Amino acid sequence: MRASKLLGSLAALGILAGPAIADGHEEDSSRKFTAERVFDIEYAADPQISPDGRTIVYVRRSMDKLTDQDRGDLWTLDVRSGAHRPLITGGASAGAPRWSPDGTRLIYTTATDGKPDLRLYYFDTDRSVSLAQLPAGPGNATWSPDGAHIAFTMFTPGETPSFAKPPAKPEGAKWAEPVRVFDDLTFRFDGAGYLKEGATHVYTVSSNGGTPRQITKGEADFGAPTWLGNDALLVVGNDAEDRDMDPIESEIYRVDLGDLSRTVITTRDGPDVNPVVSPDGSKIAYLGYDDLVKSYQQIDLYVMNADGSGSVELAAGFDRSFGGMAWHPNGRSLIVQIENAGEIDLVSVTMEGDVSTLATGLGGTSIGRPYADASFSVSKTRRPVIAYTAGSPDRPSEIAVMGRGVENRVLTDLNSDLLDHLDMATIEEIKVPSRVDGLEIEAWVALPHGFEADGSYPMILEIHGGPFAMYGPFFASEIQRFAAEGYVTVYVNPRGSTGYGSDFAMEIDKAYPGNDHEDLMSVVDALVERNYVSEDRLFITGGSGGGILTAWAVGKTDRFAAAASIKPVINWMTMALSADIAQFVRRHWIREDPWENPDAFLDFSPIMLIENVTTPTLVMVGEEDWRTPTWEAEQFYTALKLKGVETALIRVPGSPHYIAGRPSRLIAKTDNIMGWFAKYDPAKQDDTEE
Repeated sequence: MRASKLLGSLAALGILAGPAIADGHEEDSSRKFTAERVFDIEYAADPQISPDGRTIVYVRRSMDKLTDQDRGDLWTLDVRSGAHRPLITGGASAGAPRWSPDGTRLIYTTATDGKPDLRLYYFDTDRSVSLAQLPAGPGNATWSPDGAHIAFTMFTPGETPSFAKPPAKPEGAKWAEPVRVFDDLTFRFDGAGYLKEGATHVYTVSSNGGTPRQITKGEADFGAPTWLGNDALLVVGNDAEDRDMDPIESEIYRVDLGDLSRTVITTRDGPDVNPVVSPDGSKIAYLGYDDLVKSYQQIDLYVMNADGSGSVELAAGFDRSFGGMAWHPNGRSLIVQIENAGEIDLVSVTMEGDVSTLATGLGGTSIGRPYADASFSVSKTRRPVIAYTAGSPDRPSEIAVMGRGVENRVLTDLNSDLLDHLDMATIEEIKVPSRVDGLEIEAWVALPHGFEADGSYPMILEIHGGPFAMYGPFFASEIQRFAAEGYVTVYVNPRGSTGYGSDFAMEIDKAYPGNDHEDLMSVVDALVERNYVSEDRLFITGGSGGGILTAWAVGKTDRFAAAASIKPVINWMTMALSADIAQFVRRHWIREDPWENPDAFLDFSPIMLIENVTTPTLVMVGEEDWRTPTWEAEQFYTALKLKGVETALIRVPGSPHYIAGRPSRLIAKTDNIMGWFAKYDPAKQDDTEE
């Protein structure tokens, strides 16, 4: 549906927020970040620097109004001059660019005639060619060191289980669809729906094109192909018979391309992932941890010999999880991405375990809500140049560059043509002691344009999901939409958030929801005390883990004028028996069986607080959400109805867990939330009475 039609439909239903929420704070509508402006946002992603450090290819992402999709084009940047040029544009969405080792070619993914395609671009001729006919979408494409082959992943169909052979259907007959038989624990997954029988496997194809060769086989998934020289691949998977029962377990395997023999080179109980081979091929860096069967564990950094021997943990005392990484070209250190107290940093980790910060301020690629998300790449030069996505409170991600002989600077400016002409919210950082135990809680407040601390503004508390995730001072369309309509909007990293160390995250282990709710209320208290907001005009919302905490909050307090619980978990028992991550919830979060200890599930389920709820509460969920399935939201809605609490249920057709994955859905999400809040805003009700 086009944005104009969608907005018209919502207005007809009377659920869109009015143009000015806060009385006495009306804005010039032409300078406001309105719903339609979501379609005008662009952002940069996946910067890939050439081996010689001179050129960056990145994905320039924009919102296609005709298809209602977030699409990608490939652009280039000259590192020294900043010259900005289109490379692959105008056709199907393109992504995942990767340079050949000699810097003369580029592989990328796209679609041709509606079919998935892995293409090779030649810089000398400005031409591209399809490498193979692929029956499914390719992923994780990577070059061999000699540039002769490309490894990638692709779904490979398997044999569908069956217990009966149906009779032959007469020619021209219209029978019902045949039955579907499942025999795996995980038989549907968010974003994929009901799973087809088969597995993801690794393939190789010549860089001159041809027929792909299947490298891994069997019923287990294998991914993350990494070349170990030109004759072997490292892959990540779990080929154990009981792999469904241990959903986080994985090992790193070596596959010899001569005979396709597969050898496991990590063997501990716990995930081993993301192998990265050193420049000389003698070492493998990787991530993982020993599984202690907890809800959260910090991801550690290791280095081992190429044959899997001599594994050593680097920076064992460093109290942050490690993320994406690359070797320094000299092979004596690693460049690694970390989350750090609301920021994303790049750090250097030496083979002795010394950690030093190279850059901060990465991020900006999460457009809907202000999650911490970024990427980077490193040149092969003796003095490496690093390209990365730079995040900021007032702009979506841009491409930046740093390194010896290169000025640390941002090279792109994708949104000044739009945002410089709008009155955007100002983002203010605050730190508040929790009323539980004084633990410092970090939060950010989006202040509407022209804000004055006069105690009159409405407030929205927006809660992140995860719950092991991190918000930060990043641009977010949803936050800006709320602020544009006059709401002081606050988003918080309560205990349980990542980026503040293992102890902080583990504060909610087997205690979620719990004191994280008190942290959130402490931040609300602080805004009231600062006279930023009216105590009579407080609203609360959040998605996924934030949806749980919203539902929990209205069962614990009546201070909010209205609430909107988005894609929540309402009953941990049904979550542990029906979600796509059911075994993870049972084994790692609750650590009990629902038939043996139901109280372990129900004690932290918002459904058990229904008797206390009086707050008008909107419930929203995607109709194809298998992470927090639709019946979670529907249980809450039905219980509220039975209790006599004012409520409404919004189901989003075609949407998985990530409701804001298409521009019109992001608009529908934010503006329906604001429409619900406006209905119960005391200031709005006063206006109606007058």
